[in-house]
Amino acid sequence: MFSVATIALLVTLALALVRATLGPTVFDRAQAANTIGTVAMLLLAVMGFLNGRPEFLDLAIVYGLLNVIGTIAVLKYFRYGDLGDPGDDEAAK
Repeated sequence: MFSVATIALLVTLALALVRATLGPTVFDRAQAANTIGTVAMLLLAVMGFLNGRPEFLDLAIVYGLLNVIGTIAVLKYFRYGDLGDPGDDEAAK
């Protein structure tokens, strides 16, 4: 059962890689990168379950959180051209 799930996740990963390389817009590529991160997280969870290593689930959760934060950062950069407000030099004086 879990080997079928692993094969399905690997097929999904291959399709997401194709979308990441051929995506017509940058947002398609960002969505594909997010999908790749999610599939990698699921693969970590499945492999941890298959090998009897529950600490892989902790790694998968951390990887998922980093994936969400990275996706938000990339989309913010593409929308605004910057990741943060450097502040106003006049207000600091």
